[in-house]
Amino acid sequence: MSKRDYYEILGVDKGADEAAIKSAYRKKAMKYHPDRNPGDHTAEDKFKEATEAYEVLKDQQKRQMYDQYGHAGLGQGGAGGFGGGQGFEGFDLSDALRAFMRDFGGSGGGGGGSVFEEMFGMGGGRTRQRRNRGEDLRIRVKLTLEEIAKGVEKKVKVNRLVACNTCGGSGVAAGSSKKTCPQCKGHGQVRTLSKTFLGTVQQVTTCNSCRGTGEIIADACKTCRGEGRVHGSSEVSIHIPAGVSAGNYMTIDGMGNAAPNGGESGDLIAIFEEVEHEHFERHGDNIICNLPISFITAAMGGTVNVPILGGMAKLKIPAGSQPGKTLKMRGKGIPHLHHHGHGDQLVRLVVWVPTKLSSEDKVMLKKLEQSESFVPPKANKSFFDKLRDSLGV
Repeated sequence: MSKRDYYEILGVDKGADEAAIKSAYRKKAMKYHPDRNPGDHTAEDKFKEATEAYEVLKDQQKRQMYDQYGHAGLGQGGAGGFGGGQGFEGFDLSDALRAFMRDFGGSGGGGGGSVFEEMFGMGGGRTRQRRNRGEDLRIRVKLTLEEIAKGVEKKVKVNRLVACNTCGGSGVAAGSSKKTCPQCKGHGQVRTLSKTFLGTVQQVTTCNSCRGTGEIIADACKTCRGEGRVHGSSEVSIHIPAGVSAGNYMTIDGMGNAAPNGGESGDLIAIFEEVEHEHFERHGDNIICNLPISFITAAMGGTVNVPILGGMAKLKIPAGSQPGKTLKMRGKGIPHLHHHGHGDQLVRLVVWVPTKLSSEDKVMLKKLEQSESFVPPKANKSFFDKLRDSLGV
């Protein structure tokens, strides 16, 4: 079955900016969120479809590929683990929910916040206890072009909130236990009635006493003061595949902040940055470098050593090469992230002119200057020169 256009799914035009795309997705996601449409598989499919579109259009690189080549331009990539690394075949409802939580899950990306109050806050929304979830954390990981070309495992130290060892993350002191919240009677939400010009409106809000959990702590753990988590750190290994780009990211499940009072930990989102290279510039999966050569090599040609990522390689310089000429070394660039093969290395020739000449050097050059081979060609006539000639001016 062919896929619908991503812009059409979100209801935006192709010139929409990031804010418009985010706003359009939020409206769609709120409308079709599974918690608002329990048991409605059509709504689930629409929620996944909208999230898939959002994951592509919010990412500048993936959006550019999609605009140029459509769905085929994404290859095996889509809303996968690192800014499009895994593809949409395995993009299920849990992935869509995680993406929604990451960007709209409230303060720090955690599991509670204004978006949930908006979803369940007005009318006869069903009563539910809030499931605690720790906040997602974002870190930036710097990569050299050599690391990007080969892939690398990075070990990083992450400062995060971890489960309290004293109480096991519950927040409850030893010998005590949690009790049902007397304010919401364990429902996690309270209902209030208010009169408006439209009539009586029932509003459902998160219980302030228990923060939506339905339980309160009578005797709090003294180590974490009832939070169930304390400041700590963890060493995380991130296996980064070859071919990633700046702005791509990977999600490491469960390595964000621990949830308050037990629950699911948030995720760690590692966003990649490229370190500026001494010799190379990256353009997509191609790399470019400048290669200084003597004017003798430029004139006569020859074979020279050229730096490549991770070593050196031979390059044949054609005779008569002019300054600025670009030669291509196929397959010497960055590996393609979503399919086999590599980009190319483009070598831009910079003809070096000596600044200090001996008397003998000058004599030889003077002799060469008299040769017809060393006389530069006349400049081609410009459009205006040709026009003047035709008019006899």
